[in-house]
Amino acid sequence: MEDENLLSQEEMEAIGLEPDQVLVLKRCFDGFADEDGAIPADNVGGILAMMGMKVKPSALREIIEEIDEDGSGLLEFGEFCQLAAKFLVEEDEEALKKELKEAFRIYDKECNGYISTDTLKEILRELDNKLTEDDLNNIIEEVDEDGSGTLDFDEFMEMMAG
Repeated sequence: MEDENLLSQEEMEAIGLEPDQVLVLKRCFDGFADEDGAIPADNVGGILAMMGMKVKPSALREIIEEIDEDGSGLLEFGEFCQLAAKFLVEEDEEALKKELKEAFRIYDKECNGYISTDTLKEILRELDNKLTEDDLNNIIEEVDEDGSGTLDFDEFMEMMAG
């Protein structure tokens, strides 16, 4: 397979990228890399912006210093993936938080800032109709740590995001 030599399974897991993301990054990297197979660190901000990633210059500089271990000012493919992963993973988390906040608002009909554990049971039943009453009670017990009978957004997010 073509992507065998891109990154090892361990490298992908350590960085937190999926194989298809690595392939996209490789195509992008190859479009900008010089003949030695590296990208000048100064060009990385523009490349990430073209890929739709918003990056503050100060944050980018910090990450490049951390990743460019040999201090060459050039990023090889593995280093480029490490850098891009930091922004891809962050954006995924932001998107997830936004979606969960929207879902939470829908169920928090009175806008109290919390949902009842009964409401949570309804949500869980909708997500998985195979859950028994015992399963539901165990889940509630786990997430409603203070036994208040309610879940605020942070508790809800922690449960949904794992």
